[in-house]
Amino acid sequence: MMETNKMRYLRQVDKTSLAQILDEWQGRFPKMGVCAFVPEAQKENVAVLQATCTQKQVPLVGGIFPALVVGGKFETEGVWLLRFDVMPDYALHADLPTDSEGAENKSREIAQHVASKLEGVDEATLFMLFDAMVPNIGTLLDETYLQLANRVHYAGSNAGSETFQPMPCLFDGQRLVSNGVLLVLIPNHKGAILEHGYHAPRKIVYATTTAGNRISQIDWRPAFEVYQEMVREQYGVEITQANFYEHAVHFPFGIVRANHHVVVRIPVMLNDDGSLFCVGEVPANSVLTLLERPSVDTQETLRVLVDGLQAMNGSSAGKELLLFYCAGRRMHLGIEVATSELQEFDKRTAASQVAGALSLGEIGGSTLHGYPLFHNATLVAARW
Repeated sequence: MMETNKMRYLRQVDKTSLAQILDEWQGRFPKMGVCAFVPEAQKENVAVLQATCTQKQVPLVGGIFPALVVGGKFETEGVWLLRFDVMPDYALHADLPTDSEGAENKSREIAQHVASKLEGVDEATLFMLFDAMVPNIGTLLDETYLQLANRVHYAGSNAGSETFQPMPCLFDGQRLVSNGVLLVLIPNHKGAILEHGYHAPRKIVYATTTAGNRISQIDWRPAFEVYQEMVREQYGVEITQANFYEHAVHFPFGIVRANHHVVVRIPVMLNDDGSLFCVGEVPANSVLTLLERPSVDTQETLRVLVDGLQAMNGSSAGKELLLFYCAGRRMHLGIEVATSELQEFDKRTAASQVAGALSLGEIGGSTLHGYPLFHNATLVAARW
């Protein structure tokens, strides 16, 4: 593998191998930095990365994910090392506020810092990795956009455990934090393409009582009761408390926005009071529809991604690409179909390498002025 490649997958992680790669890269790019993706099953390797990068004086950022995307497969060992030729501006924020005033203040702080780094930069992407357990990602994105608007592109994903149990999952060269966000301002970058390929049925309901990620009432009735009825009536499946975790991932909600764009929300927990906990916020009075596995158009998803990358950056043939694939989508479609999507993406793009991770929610712009949205069940692709 040529040393000019910006992406390197290392299956066995040890200080000697890491040091060799860093020395090789540093010889050509003295101001370089590294973004690393680590699988949850080997999260102890974060300490190895931190120690080695500190020794070599290489800036380091990254996240821990349920799995890595490597060679058209999902892998639970090794590490992806993604090189920045010149380390861009970055910040790691821990313990993000969940109250509205605190979220607004933190978003303003983030936006002001980003804006201060944009002088003389024609185009940039604000790359964001959130801890999946942060309950108000949508609000933080909205507030940040209110401050920055279209001055940057927005892209990113969620790190953490697929069990949705709290776990420190974001890191830099010294820290490993939880309930936070890692921000990297990548200059001269055109952003990312995001797509899920779901088509919404016509029947809609309203999320009448919500609190962050939790839906308490739908059409003024207990959320789980209405959810059971919708799944039974539309798809003939009986969901109970006992089989909720087995079936709910196959019947996510779609939030239908004013521009008819569907934002997917996957229920991942059933609370004792009958409320539903989703990955990502569900604003009060959201227009909801019920999505189901056969409505996913894999071919359309891949076409949008590949065509979008082409329009954004030109041909992807021989280039290095970044790809995040939603863990909920993999559960929804099954490992065989999900793996085939990875392999078809590799084939259609003809990229030299595709580095990525299995994510717990994805961030990208809608077709409307690049407004950043927090999604479930999507693929996010970008040139690295």
